[in-house]
Amino acid sequence: MKQPKKMTLYGIDFTSAPRKSKAITVAIGELAATSLSVNAVSRFESFEAFERFLQTPAPWIGGFDFPFGLPRELVQTLDWPEDWQLLLKHVRAIGKEAFKQSLNEVRQSRPVGQKYIERRGDTRADSSSPMKLVNPPVALMFFEGAPRLATAGVSVMPCAPNADLRIALEAYPGFLARQITRESYKKDGREGNTPKRIATRKLILHSLFSFVQERYAFGLEVNKSLQEDCVSDGSGDTLDAVLCCVQAAAAAMEHTSGDQRFGIPSSADDFEGWIATVK
Repeated sequence: MKQPKKMTLYGIDFTSAPRKSKAITVAIGELAATSLSVNAVSRFESFEAFERFLQTPAPWIGGFDFPFGLPRELVQTLDWPEDWQLLLKHVRAIGKEAFKQSLNEVRQSRPVGQKYIERRGDTRADSSSPMKLVNPPVALMFFEGAPRLATAGVSVMPCAPNADLRIALEAYPGFLARQITRESYKKDGREGNTPKRIATRKLILHSLFSFVQERYAFGLEVNKSLQEDCVSDGSGDTLDAVLCCVQAAAAAMEHTSGDQRFGIPSSADDFEGWIATVK
């Protein structure tokens, strides 16, 4: 894919049950040369709205905060297809309840301390296994998110790349946030706006500008209104969407430099998926 001089980028903080009180939050950015500007967010309260968003005309690159794949070991244990497209068709065909039951049966059969099988990249990113159904329900995020990417026909890196100029990359804002601080910065409900969490969101946001320049060699601009929203949103959804956009930009810069895999290492298991910026 030849990169235009300006590239539209999206950072998508996903939820497996979008609604008015917990929408899918999308940060909208533009990468020009070596500068990323993020100046707006959109919020989608239904999957129908999210599906329409996926049809936004190309070219664009999106960092999506949900697992694109399942652990290969889990899939082999369940005797499910080891082909990404066929796997998605299978899990949608069996339905959500059977999907959940299958994961629970595998989890219950495993010894204490090894209940959750991780993908290769989850270990490096310190992210939750896509087997988890609660706290956070990343399995359901996979169930609702990945098939919609496939249906939309976007190029899903590295699971199912194609010639489409709508590029989907897996993002994980926690990986980026923890490189600045490991303090808790978000929680749904009133507890998200404790003085300590507000201060931590300020720290992450204000540190992000220099961090991005030093780590990824591009500048970052976020307008004042969006900065205020990042700090005031106790759920962390707004800040997480911005962090996902930054990860998408870092991956786009890798591609511009000649890496056709957007920085995804050759050691990655493409069937499982891989989180952008994780090495």
